[in-house]
Amino acid sequence: MGANLSSDFGPPEATIRESVSYLERGGIKVETMSPLYRSPAFPAGSGPDFVNGAALCRSELSASGVMDLLHQVEATFGRQRETRWGARTLDIDLIGVGDLVLPDRETHDRWRALSVEQQQDQVPDRLILPHPRVQDRAFVLIPLRDVAPDWVHPVLGLNVAQMCDRLPKSEFGGIVPLKGC
Repeated sequence: MGANLSSDFGPPEATIRESVSYLERGGIKVETMSPLYRSPAFPAGSGPDFVNGAALCRSELSASGVMDLLHQVEATFGRQRETRWGARTLDIDLIGVGDLVLPDRETHDRWRALSVEQQQDQVPDRLILPHPRVQDRAFVLIPLRDVAPDWVHPVLGLNVAQMCDRLPKSEFGGIVPLKGC
């Protein structure tokens, strides 16, 4: 979960906290929520710093049903999809669902192998799980490590802590816990 613009619900940290109740109303049980972190926008210079967190959730919804709900909640909080990786009031990504790989291993491998430039220009037309760039993003892995350090990426065979350990230390620069969050 992340945000770098205020919404009608307040600053990014308030928006993220409030969005949890909307997820639960829609059928997603938030079992654990990480602390919130401030991190530089990605890519660098693309906007104000983000506030990021992760939630470990349970749901009877299908993976696509969860994605539909996430998009509905984002819209409720004013999310507009105008610029890829642009500033936003709320961004909720589905990182993984157990050991599920969608739509298939070959498609996942192709999306995971895209260069940063290709990632910025291309948007998948369907749900890709696990998130094809989770292993590359410290701003996702740090809060994810707080709630699911032992989750194993079903393609890479690495747990969250191991994926963190594989990132260059430079990727962690500027990611700091928010006080009181």
